Amino acid sequence: MQINDSLISQINNWLDQDPDEKTKAELNELFVAAKAGNANAQIELNDAFRTSLEFGTAGLRGALGPGPNRMNRVTVLKATAGICEYLNVNGYAGQKVLIGFDARHNSDVFARDTAQILAGYGFTPVIFDHVVPTPVLAFAIRNLEACAGIMVTASHNPPQDNGYKVYLGDGRQIVSPADVEILNQINKIVDVRDLKYSTVFDIAPQQIEVAYLKSIEKLITTGPVSENDRKNIKVVYTAMHGVGWNTLKSAFKVCKFNEPIAVIEQRDPDPNFPTVLFPNPEEKGALDLAIAKAQTENADLLLANDPDADRLAVALPTAKGDWKMLRGDQIGILLGWWVSERARLTGREISGTIASSIVSSMMLAVVAKGAGLNYEHTLTGFKWVSRVPNLIYGYEEALGYCVDPTSVGDKDGISAAAMFTELTCALKLRGQTAWQLLDELATKYGLFASDQISVRVNDITAVPEIMAQLRSNPPKKFGELIVSQVLDLSKPESNLPPTDGIIYYLTGSGHITNGRVIIRPSGTEPKIKCYLEVVSTVEDLDVASKLTQEALVAVARDAKPLLTGGN
Repeated sequence: MQINDSLISQINNWLDQDPDEKTKAELNELFVAAKAGNANAQIELNDAFRTSLEFGTAGLRGALGPGPNRMNRVTVLKATAGICEYLNVNGYAGQKVLIGFDARHNSDVFARDTAQILAGYGFTPVIFDHVVPTPVLAFAIRNLEACAGIMVTASHNPPQDNGYKVYLGDGRQIVSPADVEILNQINKIVDVRDLKYSTVFDIAPQQIEVAYLKSIEKLITTGPVSENDRKNIKVVYTAMHGVGWNTLKSAFKVCKFNEPIAVIEQRDPDPNFPTVLFPNPEEKGALDLAIAKAQTENADLLLANDPDADRLAVALPTAKGDWKMLRGDQIGILLGWWVSERARLTGREISGTIASSIVSSMMLAVVAKGAGLNYEHTLTGFKWVSRVPNLIYGYEEALGYCVDPTSVGDKDGISAAAMFTELTCALKLRGQTAWQLLDELATKYGLFASDQISVRVNDITAVPEIMAQLRSNPPKKFGELIVSQVLDLSKPESNLPPTDGIIYYLTGSGHITNGRVIIRPSGTEPKIKCYLEVVSTVEDLDVASKLTQEALVAVARDAKPLLTGGN
């Protein structure tokens, strides 16, 4: 790949305005190597400058490094100035904006830059002076009546990434059209040296975190499990090298649970994530250290947060004596059932809506109906789940759970950990495990078995063609299940905001009563994802499990070729 005059001009312009000596040195080194003919340097340089990092409903997220297609101080300064202009246009001039950050490389630097730009544009920035979990930032926005919030985090992305998540005053992540309007403002900014700066900003008061912990304390202490019984459980916990440990430990203390036993190797923040290949508790091997610790401690429960602690993973001992992770849908169903059951046990009447994303299990709708509660499904992403009117509980299968929507308008791995611990205590008092409860619910409502497949796309331009083919020539069957309805999520009749996705509803065959296949492009990676689910109401759960697994294999076999444009 050649280094042409246009690229050289872009590089020089970037070097002129970049305030960070480290990224300037990286860019100069890359430039020299590329001019000398280093093919890898040429590819990296062209990719760093071929476009700007896309600002969307998740804000910004990408690899650290120089150039507009990377996370760096120039990118963050421009994004913040664009947000300032957006807030000014929409009548929020001079108001309070909360800023939080995790422990990733440069998170503190990006947070400070964000505060300085906000202050320069006349806002009142309130920045935490230490790392915090994302749900603490989401809580603080409402608690301090701010007009917006910004969290510097890349969640569970690889170590080389960072990100920038934007909330408005309702404590929820932005959705369209706010993202487009902010992007339009960002695109007007030519040179960060022309922006307004100020070093006058406020530090978030300590009582914010105290108030957050009190909200969790209230949630748990008004539940059906007594203080003595909350001590009747042993929990092992891993923060996955993230920022969850101190907050979760404090939450357990105010809720009168025993202090969790930390996986020491992963307890403290470390932006290099040295013990895991990928800092996502869903990834194979990520919980190996924690499971070994749980086995050694003879624990009742293993809890894991992702690095910014907005997601929760759970593992439990099985009847065979080994340990097994719960799927995201299993945790979601258990917590959804517990929301209504704990109210029943305390003699409280509850009303409202339980919600989940469309790619989460269909079982939650059945559980909600059994509890006499409303149910809604939403587009993928917690920015949609959290916006359901009268929400009392919501989840998405990618380990995101909102158990206290009045306090935090986003997924919250800390409060969800406390509530799952409460549920485990209650089950232990009954002489029951979560595995047995899942079997009990499957016997009552049917066995809902799900799986995922995905295909990485080398040419991202092929994705629209593949999706168009799936719309124009839909499959007639998956395995032995006939396609009974095709719902194109890009069209208004889906009753959801338009998105690029297709749902194939399946009619039953034999002991499989129904099923569903959802195909959509990933919003964060060059992938096409496929979500599979089949249902059996056979009373013998061993038989039902065998039937559903066989059906899933057959459905997956027919679905996978479709993701690459095959038949």
